[in-house]
Amino acid sequence: MREKRTRQGLTVQAIAGTHVVLLGFDMDEADCDGLLGFAIHRTDHTEGEAYWLEGLKTFAETDPGLPPGAKFSTRQHPIQGFTWSDFSAKPGHDYTYRVVALKGSPQVLEEAAAVPVRVRTESPAGGRQDIYFNRGAAASQEYARRFGNRPPDQVGPAAFTWLSRGLWEAMQDFIAGARGTRDELRVCAYEFHYAPALEALRAARQRGATVRIVYDRRKDSPGEANDAAVAKAGLASVSVKRTSNTSAISHNKFIVRLRDGDARAVLTGSTNFSEGGIFGHSNVVHVVEEPRIARAYLRYWNQLAQDPKSAELRPALSAAYQIPAGKPAKGTATVFSPRASLDALEWYAALAAGAKKGLFATFAFGMHPLFQDVYRTSAASMRFALLEQATRPMGPGPERQAEEAKIASLRRLRENRFAIGSYLRLNRFDRWLGERLSGLNRNVRYVHTKYMLVDPLGPDPIVVAGSANFSAASSNQNDENMLVIRGNRRVAQIYLGEFMRLYNHYAFREWAARQPAGGSPTFKHLRTDRWWKQYFGDTERSQQRQYFAG
Repeated sequence: MREKRTRQGLTVQAIAGTHVVLLGFDMDEADCDGLLGFAIHRTDHTEGEAYWLEGLKTFAETDPGLPPGAKFSTRQHPIQGFTWSDFSAKPGHDYTYRVVALKGSPQVLEEAAAVPVRVRTESPAGGRQDIYFNRGAAASQEYARRFGNRPPDQVGPAAFTWLSRGLWEAMQDFIAGARGTRDELRVCAYEFHYAPALEALRAARQRGATVRIVYDRRKDSPGEANDAAVAKAGLASVSVKRTSNTSAISHNKFIVRLRDGDARAVLTGSTNFSEGGIFGHSNVVHVVEEPRIARAYLRYWNQLAQDPKSAELRPALSAAYQIPAGKPAKGTATVFSPRASLDALEWYAALAAGAKKGLFATFAFGMHPLFQDVYRTSAASMRFALLEQATRPMGPGPERQAEEAKIASLRRLRENRFAIGSYLRLNRFDRWLGERLSGLNRNVRYVHTKYMLVDPLGPDPIVVAGSANFSAASSNQNDENMLVIRGNRRVAQIYLGEFMRLYNHYAFREWAARQPAGGSPTFKHLRTDRWWKQYFGDTERSQQRQYFAG
């Protein structure tokens, strides 16, 4: 849901996802003289609560001197920026945000303008598409405050529930939907060794549902772990090992649910059936309750269940699932790999290049040259990228240095805003607590999602999301699946909120990781000068102000 209001010269736009509400503010530059920031009051009509939201920075003149990790009311210590994100919002809640422009002095803050905006956050299970993002950031201030940076297995269920944020529960519910003999589940998996997930499938069989599984066994990792988990759960007799073409991987992560022999729904996304996939690095589960889409996944599963060689599968998939010449039709479409060429990857890049104002994409294994070209030449004024690291996995040497130089060059373009996964290793910045990684992931520690948003706040947004990294291998080598969703504003806004949540999270931490070690912390207090000038004129922050304020 999105709502925009203007009063007393102040404009506020609220963009509500499931767990995130993005707020964009705007004022005429002439009205900003003396502006000290914005206070944000939130009323939760669903739970009957009302209070000022909190931030981390304070005015030096009124600093209460609290320890690291403390938060402060934005009414006394306002936000000095024209965008703000409420990451504490709850799904399906009715909120009023009252945004107040404050002037005066730090000791006596005066309300210069105020705008209330009322929005309802989306329920993850809404309409025919249900979307669940895990927390995706165990190394965070909130985890440090709640659990003292202890590993999740030391904390216990509370930590895992917090990290899941409903994603694991959604997977359980989807499997539990196979209630008896009329129901069937078709599973396709890469990492397939999270014991509770396999136990849930075993329980579905015990209820009388038919369960059949295709899982990756082309290599020892994760093949050996998959074998052991399947054997322990007693699922070997209903499983097919994908062994053909050991140079590629069966990278899918989906479940098709059938009733009376007809495919009714599919659960897909980027989440492996592993502890690290569900609770560790960033992931999404996307449930589509559209029989047409579920049937396409079932046909694909039937092909994979024969364990075909890629030489046979590529032309078959290319013929059965053709890439459109331009934009996809309105609604939901599918792309399956491996294909006979890089047509899917080239199409994704062409869609990205068509963005008019906003482009947002995640890259878990580096940025392919096709997308580098997009981020170099696109006409979109706002081009965001969230990366696991600057390059694909590469050893040190000239090739890696050259790739890093390309990314560095792209980052210097004013339209581009890149963030790379990192965390606060030391308590050296303002009042931030030191953070620790969860230890649940080794190869990919931060960004594992694979999605792209083209003009998500426009009238005709496009979302591309699924298992396929935007790479050559994901197009013509690996078993992969992608959803392409056009014109669904709800889906686009949910994805956008989650993108900005992690972008803001990692952009600051990447900056902090580059700062020199040693020395005592120097607190950066709120400013009393013309801090707002950087948000006007021909600047990056001015573009961002205009985009999110609508």
